[in-house]
Amino acid sequence: MAFATASIASHTIVSRDRRVLISTPATQIGAVRHLNLVSTISQSSSTRRLTVGQLQAVEPGKRAEAVVAPTAVSSGAVAEVEEKVEEASASPPVNYEKLAAQLEHASPLEIMDKALEKFGDDIAIAFSGAEDVALIEYAKLTGRPFRVFSLDTGRLDPETYEFFDKVEKHYGIRIEYMFPDAGEVQALVRTKGLFSFYEDGHQECCRVRKVRPLRRALSGLRAWITGQRKDQSPGTRASIPVVQVDPSFEGIGGGAGSLIKWNPVANVDGKDIWNFLHTMDVPVNSLHSKGYVSIGCQPCTRPVLPGQHEREGRWWWEDAKAKECGLHKGNISQDETVKAGTNGSVLTLNGTADIFDTKNIVNLSRSGIENLLKLENRAEPWIVVLYAPWCQFCQGMEASYVELADVLSGSGVKVGKFRADGDQKPFAQNELQLGSFPTILFFPKHASRPIKYPSEQRDVNSLLAFINALR
Repeated sequence: MAFATASIASHTIVSRDRRVLISTPATQIGAVRHLNLVSTISQSSSTRRLTVGQLQAVEPGKRAEAVVAPTAVSSGAVAEVEEKVEEASASPPVNYEKLAAQLEHASPLEIMDKALEKFGDDIAIAFSGAEDVALIEYAKLTGRPFRVFSLDTGRLDPETYEFFDKVEKHYGIRIEYMFPDAGEVQALVRTKGLFSFYEDGHQECCRVRKVRPLRRALSGLRAWITGQRKDQSPGTRASIPVVQVDPSFEGIGGGAGSLIKWNPVANVDGKDIWNFLHTMDVPVNSLHSKGYVSIGCQPCTRPVLPGQHEREGRWWWEDAKAKECGLHKGNISQDETVKAGTNGSVLTLNGTADIFDTKNIVNLSRSGIENLLKLENRAEPWIVVLYAPWCQFCQGMEASYVELADVLSGSGVKVGKFRADGDQKPFAQNELQLGSFPTILFFPKHASRPIKYPSEQRDVNSLLAFINALR
């Protein structure tokens, strides 16, 4: 860890570059090094120092069970941890709801300054390798010392690692990297393979590679700073305050209320963040120029189409309600599974509105599509899209499908839609030939089985050619 102020001595760090070996006994060298932040007595009464103790990983050549015990903590270190806890408990309690209200219209710079002033060495910026660099820039502008940590999941893009290096050099800091437990990663991969999240959801992998390392990092802090914004995910982040008692994690001393979470850019629009970054001429992740907006692990992140919401590039194969990895799960209100939009449309949990919403497209229920499937002699042929509102390809064909419905209005061909994600997905896969979203089916008048549209061309003319060939 290092401060951005030259007059403050740099702290001991664990380098992310695996090619650099820190001088340490042979038994302490492992495949992965974790940061265990332990307060120690400073030689100067005016300056507190933090040393980074290594949580040992498996020795080369040893089995996973042979985990070396962590280095013992000195009595002086324990004494200072206890002293810090006592100091925190002796301070008058702060009403953070009231403080959040007072800072609601404050600038990110003012909020950042307040956070660093209040918590000093016991607060750190969580840096994800995306536009969180704005937080580091704001911290630098306060003129106060600050700390930065990041979660290295082991599956980030090369561009993200290059970005980390540029940020360290640009600001003259050392980012404190947290790594997943080697044994837990090994057990997950050996048991379920490298890409199990595509089949049973991303939560388990994120828990091992992100949530648990974050929990370790935060246990040595009294507060942390995140880059959450309300416009990132209207369903899960629309109500985040600029400062709050963390609802999910614990800090020094443990227990409810032991960790404070600061969100200095909560009220800032994404476009304004980018205007700030360009104005200050700071380094940015090169993936942004390739269409990536929200950046996470390489297998779980992809570019978004123009006009799409940034979170659609994360875990795109899952239901819209699963757009949080667990780091900010406290944002989600469990009793709000859906919300009504201002235009009367239904929003999924992450704020994605339903699509193909027009009077000329019939919204088929499960019983409706089952009845259509059973009929051998239909009064009219049907064209039906199996879709998920969060799917970028479904969104991409919305305009052409709505136009198709307008063209076919009164022609004797019914146009329908069936939402086939979530609980309906197994049924759609087994009974409706669903392979990926969107899947388009034509139900002829005199045939029991629907015919699947085989092309990736989803413009109006291509769809009309398919229909006219079969009606």
